[in-house]
Amino acid sequence: MKLIKEFKEFAVKGNMMDMAIGIIIGASFNKVIDVLAKQVILPPLSLLTDGVNFGEKKLVLRDAIVDASGTTTVTEVAVAYGKLSEVFLDFLIIGFTVFIIVKFMNKLRNKAHDTKDETVVTPKDIQLLSDLKELMKEQNKMLKSNSMN
Repeated sequence: MKLIKEFKEFAVKGNMMDMAIGIIIGASFNKVIDVLAKQVILPPLSLLTDGVNFGEKKLVLRDAIVDASGTTTVTEVAVAYGKLSEVFLDFLIIGFTVFIIVKFMNKLRNKAHDTKDETVVTPKDIQLLSDLKELMKEQNKMLKSNSMN
């Protein structure tokens, strides 16, 4: 019974929900990036390179040997660098997209934490800290003026 209670407390907390939402959005984001790389960016690159499909590029180290009956006796050994280039391109697209999203989120967060910006509602904790800072400045001014008298 205690285990169920602890799990319920864990599940209700924001951390698990945030993690679940992040995983779901990450999976969807992966699909978007996959289509963007393979269906939007790679076809023009293939067109520029005279129709070369990067995914099929490989460096053959040993050719396959096929006997007279059509049976492969020795399999081909090859380094598929084309797949590596596709995965690397996916990585660059994902990295750049995440960079842009994080930059945008940081800009929004900084705007929200700016207590002087009236267009955005400042979070209560930031507003309280700002108010405390202003009160401390006023108290310091009063203490300085009282000590000089």
